[in-house]
Amino acid sequence: MLPEKYIKIITLVGGRYFITAGIAFVIFYLLLNKVLANKKIQQRYPKTSDYVREIGYSILTIMIFGFVPLIFIQTESISKYTTLYKNINEMGWLYFWSAFPIMIIMHDTYFYWMHRLMHHKKLFNLFHLVHHQSTNPSPWTAYAFHPLEAIIEAGILILFLFTIPIHKLHFFIFFMFMIIYNVYGHIGWELYPKNFNKTRVGKWVNTSVAHNQHHQYFKGNYSLYFLFWDRVMGTLREDYDTQYEKVKSQ
Repeated sequence: MLPEKYIKIITLVGGRYFITAGIAFVIFYLLLNKVLANKKIQQRYPKTSDYVREIGYSILTIMIFGFVPLIFIQTESISKYTTLYKNINEMGWLYFWSAFPIMIIMHDTYFYWMHRLMHHKKLFNLFHLVHHQSTNPSPWTAYAFHPLEAIIEAGILILFLFTIPIHKLHFFIFFMFMIIYNVYGHIGWELYPKNFNKTRVGKWVNTSVAHNQHHQYFKGNYSLYFLFWDRVMGTLREDYDTQYEKVKSQ
């Protein structure tokens, strides 16, 4: 029974990745690559070998991600100790929708500090170097993690399960949002409009330009959804606004 559940889980996780990254790749890298070439954040394109490496590591990541819900949700002897609930009416629809901003803030905070820790010189090569082999990221980079990093990345699901009331539908919707934003962050083009980075809202939102700089230079811009922690901790690159303006003016 567990093997069947595991196959269903990795089919769902893998399906989200391949559909989202695949659609972005087909549109930007195959159909419109010539039309949008001059607007690309980094003008060059990754090599075919880069795509193969990224997809290969992403498959390993998907397999690792699949074990977490299998162990903590599908195994009743463990799931009974979590905050998982089955009926939405137990907590009500107000809480159901209110949980999403809480999850996003939790994940953003978890990611920032986990990410900074993996950039420590004693941990970087072991955990994070694989992801940074993509100095010019593509949509396939979204899940291109070393297996050890994939385990750490999956920790957010465990954190949810032992901190806030959580429904299975929360996971389905939230992780769909997560992979879409993850692919956007690695897509290689900036989809937000010109001057968005200087608006009241935009200056706090992480962008594809910001994350692309992180891949290109390895330092600064450690955030996931927001730029809150980067701004508060002084890790936002000084040339971020200049680069954003340059990209949107191309």
